[in-house]
Amino acid sequence: MTMGRMDMNAAGACSPPKIRVWDPVVRLFHWGLVGLFAFSYMTGDEWKQAHILSGYVIVGLLLVRIIWGFVGSHHARFSSFAYDPVTTLGFMRDSLAMRAKRYIGHNPAGGAMVFVLLVAISGIAATGYMMTTDAYWGAEWVEEAHELLVNVTLGLVGLHIAGVLLASIEHKENLVRAMVTGRKRAD
Repeated sequence: MTMGRMDMNAAGACSPPKIRVWDPVVRLFHWGLVGLFAFSYMTGDEWKQAHILSGYVIVGLLLVRIIWGFVGSHHARFSSFAYDPVTTLGFMRDSLAMRAKRYIGHNPAGGAMVFVLLVAISGIAATGYMMTTDAYWGAEWVEEAHELLVNVTLGLVGLHIAGVLLASIEHKENLVRAMVTGRKRAD
C-alpha cells in the first residue's frame, strides 16, 4: 500500500494526503493521444503526410496502452476498471444525482469510456490505414467509415470531458490535475 503524502496548499495549510494513482505510461498515453488526435483532426485534409505519420504514432500509443492494460500498474490494468453494465448504469444514475461513490482509479463510467474510446480510435486507425492501401484506395465506404468514426469519437471526447468535470465537481477534486501529476486525494 502506498502511503499518502501531505502537501501544503497556497494558504500554508496541510492538504489531504495524496497517493499515486496514474503511472507515467498512462499519463503519457493520455496526453499524447489528446495532442495527436487533435493534430490529426486539424491536418486530415490539409497536410496528408503529417496526418498519416500522426496516425502511425497513435497506433503505437494504442499498442503500448493495450499491453499496459494487462501488465501495468494496478490502476492501469483493464481488470481494475472493467465493470458490468448494471454497475456502470447505476453509477451514472448516481453521478447525475450528485451522490456517486468516489473511486481512486477509473469509476465505472470512466472505465467504460476507456474501452469505447480504445475501440473507436482503433477503428479510425484501421480505416485510415486501409485508405493508404491498394486494395481500398478510393473506396468511398472506407473514407465514410473513417470520417464517421472521427465524428463519433469527437462526441465521445465531449462526453468524457463532461464526465470528468461532473466528477471533479461532485467529489471536489481536480481530475485533470490528477492526470497531469498522477496523484489523487487518498481518502
